[in-house]
Amino acid sequence: MTDNRPTISQYWDAAAASFDEGPDHGLSSEHTRSAWGRLIEAWVPSSEPLDVLDVGCGTGSLSLLLARAGHQVTGVDLAPRMVERAREKTAGAGFAARFLVGDAVEPPTGADRFDAVLARHLLWTLPDPVAALRAWIGRLRPGGRLVLVEGRWGEPASAEESSEPYAIGAESLPWGGGIGAEDLAAAVRPLVAELRIEPLSDDPDLWGKAVNDERYALIARI
Repeated sequence: MTDNRPTISQYWDAAAASFDEGPDHGLSSEHTRSAWGRLIEAWVPSSEPLDVLDVGCGTGSLSLLLARAGHQVTGVDLAPRMVERAREKTAGAGFAARFLVGDAVEPPTGADRFDAVLARHLLWTLPDPVAALRAWIGRLRPGGRLVLVEGRWGEPASAEESSEPYAIGAESLPWGGGIGAEDLAAAVRPLVAELRIEPLSDDPDLWGKAVNDERYALIARI
């Protein structure tokens, strides 16, 4: 299998400078930031500090929300410029988090185990998403939770929703264009003890606009 990670890294490095212009990427609007903050609190409650792994963290917007809630956050992204912006963003807001450059499928965190693993809009980019799911679940402590924010993109309004391939071979990605909730639940269910699906399409505050495609969160516990 061709290793296209260098091409992928270059693509997202080039996107890093403007990535936060997307309202759901940069969370610059108070409405959008608050909407995601409420979800993060529901998925990863701040009643006690947890070790959270944010895979495919991008510029670290959700990592920052987790850090604000008091969690110990490790963010991983393949693109060095994304990681650089994540570090700057978190430090500039006065919070601490660990950010690492590496493959989100096999995060470079050694033997560390986490209370929660979060991935947002990442699975569609992966050549073997089921293997990634197994790898992330393997990083969880007993009773840990997996949080996946996913969808089936119907509106090409951002890099992740564009019809233009983001890397060589992207047209053959098994979940390119996203994956529906029922299909993702079928893939995750054999790997976990319980799961639930939360629809997210009907809250325009999350996306900075109304959307008509399928967007949701899958929350599972091992």
